[in-house]
Amino acid sequence: MSKISWRQVLPIALAAFFVAGSLTNIVAPGSIYEEYLKWGYPRWFHVVTGTLELTTAILLFRAPSRLLGAALGCTVMLAALATVIIHGEYGHAVPPLVAATLSLVVGWISWRKRMVLPTIDQQQQHVQ
Repeated sequence: MSKISWRQVLPIALAAFFVAGSLTNIVAPGSIYEEYLKWGYPRWFHVVTGTLELTTAILLFRAPSRLLGAALGCTVMLAALATVIIHGEYGHAVPPLVAATLSLVVGWISWRKRMVLPTIDQQQQHVQ
């Protein structure tokens, strides 16, 4: 049985979070729809948010696009965080804060892999 690293699990778990969030926002049950209106967003904005979250999930799922997914996810979650803080709904701030932080971690790991892999490839070329 192989060992599975948290570095492998974290992006998939985060992608699952964004899938759940996207479905919730796209379907937008009454309470969520009403919150968007209360915050001053247009009637259709929940679909934009859900689409961005679904795009984030798809990008996070594949390693080559993970850095972009992490950046998009962090941006979406920081916007959500700003929205709830501006409206004084501090109790709603924890999930977007955690998701933005985890997106930063996934992005950092992905960025580090991109910086290390070319170096390894270059070293192997010099050996041959």
